[in-house]
Amino acid sequence: MQSTQFDRILRRLATILAVAIVTLCLIYITTGILLSFYYEPTAGGAYRSLKTINTQIPYGWLFRRTHDLAGNAVIVVALIQIVVMFLGRQFSKSWLAAWISGILFTLSAIALDWTAMLLDWTQEGYWRFSIELGTIEAIPFIGGQLRDILTGGGAINTITVEHLYTINSYIISVIAIVLAVVHLSALIWQEQQMYAEAATDAQIQLSDASLVNN
Repeated sequence: MQSTQFDRILRRLATILAVAIVTLCLIYITTGILLSFYYEPTAGGAYRSLKTINTQIPYGWLFRRTHDLAGNAVIVVALIQIVVMFLGRQFSKSWLAAWISGILFTLSAIALDWTAMLLDWTQEGYWRFSIELGTIEAIPFIGGQLRDILTGGGAINTITVEHLYTINSYIISVIAIVLAVVHLSALIWQEQQMYAEAATDAQIQLSDASLVNN
């Protein structure tokens, strides 16, 4: 399929969005590390520690706000990225790495937001997570096991907060940044190939034109 100027613009936009995704991931992880110095992943301590960060730690409120904004923004940008790639008609096999990494990253970004649901230990987060657990438990065959992994095998308590904190900070965050880098690398490589093919086609057209003139 021959690329039009509109397709090339969309593919360049996809690369720019991938850079934004990596940047937001780095901001999210960096601010998360800074917050982890004061955050206490326990049922009672989570709320108190976050309140301390907001009110007593210098610029703590700014880091927490930036952390939350980066987490929400990266989901929005990732969803926009999928739409841009679709509109850019990036369906060939050579774009498979970009598509797979992009979709998996979007899922991991959503998972980051989901696992952070209970980490502030507010009533809203508690009841939302309780409802979500009911949905997870209804999954055939593996629902009960997934619930036990998340909660620690019992009610929602300190163990649940510790499990979610570990999954969010040490597993999904690492997966997300790796997928973001892979996605950006795949798009840069594809864009280089696209311009190389365009340059080759231009040379062929010039050669044909010169032969006709001769």
